Amino acid sequence: MTDSATLAGLDPTTLGDLLRVVGSPGFDRWQDQIRRTGGCSDPIHLTGSTKTLDRATGTVLHAYSTDAEPGGRLRVACGNRRASRCPSCAWTYAGDTYHLIRAGLVGDETKSTPTTVRDHPRVFATLTAPSFGPVHNRPTHGRCRCGVHHLADAPELGTALNPDTYEYGTAVLWNNHAGHLWRYVTIYLPRELAKRAGITQRELKEQLRVSYGKVAEYQKRGAIHFHAVIRFDGPDGPDTAPPAWATYDLLTDALKAAAARAEVALPAVGDQPARTLRWGTQLDVQRIGAFGAGEDLTEQAVASYVAKYATKAAETTGTVDRRIGELAELDKLPDLPDHTRRLIRACWELDELYPDRRLWQWAHMLGFRGHFSTKSRRYSTTLGALRQVRADYRAAQQRAALGLPDPDENPEATTLTLAHWAYAGHGHTPGESWLAATIAREIQANRDTARQARAEIEAEEGDDWT
Repeated sequence: MTDSATLAGLDPTTLGDLLRVVGSPGFDRWQDQIRRTGGCSDPIHLTGSTKTLDRATGTVLHAYSTDAEPGGRLRVACGNRRASRCPSCAWTYAGDTYHLIRAGLVGDETKSTPTTVRDHPRVFATLTAPSFGPVHNRPTHGRCRCGVHHLADAPELGTALNPDTYEYGTAVLWNNHAGHLWRYVTIYLPRELAKRAGITQRELKEQLRVSYGKVAEYQKRGAIHFHAVIRFDGPDGPDTAPPAWATYDLLTDALKAAAARAEVALPAVGDQPARTLRWGTQLDVQRIGAFGAGEDLTEQAVASYVAKYATKAAETTGTVDRRIGELAELDKLPDLPDHTRRLIRACWELDELYPDRRLWQWAHMLGFRGHFSTKSRRYSTTLGALRQVRADYRAAQQRAALGLPDPDENPEATTLTLAHWAYAGHGHTPGESWLAATIAREIQANRDTARQARAEIEAEEGDDWT
């Protein structure tokens, strides 16, 4: 067994379980289930049944029960957005985010956004955290303050030059309140626009609306920063054009002023001093171009960039991707970087002083408690709508396969579905996990091949922006 396991690249336990799964009577059906999840690494197990009836006659048109499934369970995708938890579901989430952001830039009538939004002024802004102390970095010119020229993948990048003086407490409190700072930007931006246009805020609302989509990203030092696509619309949203005076330069100037005004004041508590949390001085605002005609950022590049970070969290700093139940758990993480360990400890140490912020619950996120991907109501479609389109497509496929009536083609032939589902667990056995990962890689390889073929066709047709 050991020799066979070594040859297969698997440990004996995993190999033994793999042979059990492959040799089981329901293996083919198990494979079908996992392929339908896209190779999900932590599927949800359900037990239950469904029954589809003809609403008029009560005739049973179709019945299904998990009793006939492998292990008596149906496996469905976990839907986790974190790439560190489930690469397959994260790929789907990133794809949805890409289409959501892209629809707000190029327009898509199927996603409630007209194509005329391409003519609206829009920028890609990056708002960063302030300094909490010097860290190892790679400056554009010269060496780091430590006197070393660090390589791009150096593990010490982002860590404190002097941990004893680094403001770990302020760093985690800043992460914890970053969402509030962004909210203040959205409040102050219309005010700054109205001031520069020489009109009241009510008059501004009658002529102009601001839409946005944003994503959060962790810097190496463990501080959150936000990337935001910000767009001018007319008074009724993307369906109307903004006034002529609403220019790119106006948006840039007002955004910088709004970010400078945003602040959160924290009073002195216990041994902690009063703090005023603000954005860092590095605010980058770039114009988004439609076809890359001289602009640094194209619509596709921005959408891809935002989608990339929508599936990542604080794992880039070396932290864990699950909640830390008690501080003693850190003793079981010998590979946790010291800089990250100190940030996590700061969350726990400050939790009693700021109980309303629940810092201990977000210690694995280094204090950040906001949503990683958010948007304004009228920016474009929603993630929920995109998921519903996918669900409707699969439901139509299922109806066609079972020979059930299509309500769109025959409104009179209505059906009634009765369903009962119960949660029965999640995950894979060691052998199942190996097989699911293999299926996921196969699916991804097929996607990459199809994407490359599509790109070659588009290049031949001269379509270089879709």
